[in-house]
Amino acid sequence: MKYLLILILSSILLSGCATTYQSSGFSGGYSETQLDENVFKVAFRGNGYTGRERVADFTLLRSAELSLQNGYKYFVVIDANSYTSNSTHTTPTRSNTTANVYGSGNYAYGNATTTTYGGQTYNISKPSSSNTIVCFKEKPENTFSYNADFIYKNIIKKYNIKQPAN
Repeated sequence: MKYLLILILSSILLSGCATTYQSSGFSGGYSETQLDENVFKVAFRGNGYTGRERVADFTLLRSAELSLQNGYKYFVVIDANSYTSNSTHTTPTRSNTTANVYGSGNYAYGNATTTTYGGQTYNISKPSSSNTIVCFKEKPENTFSYNADFIYKNIIKKYNIKQPAN
């Protein structure tokens, strides 16, 4: 029982924060699938505390990071999707009644007070985003492309993400 309580409390504490830039896990994160030598599908899934802008930025960040890791300088987003899964959570209801009774002769008098706690319903929205990207070594002409190094550095700076040591 003690271990179950610790596990539940740990889960609550971990889920109480916006999703960080991390590989996909319990509270969200990024994932990718390589579709061709220079084509990737990149996704980022947030939790209930993560905003849509953060999810979109982290999807771009992972796209830039994958491009650079594979020796490419630029990438083009050829397909993008963003969506939000919505759910609700209702807290349990609990009632407590306090009563006082007193008597006088053949009569009894009293009062009772009932207080109810809980029963709140919370809406939970979990944003997600995905990009299918094509990576290039040279800047492609006649199409909008992202500079992977520029995107990487700026989003790292925006969210104060610590860069891994090389």
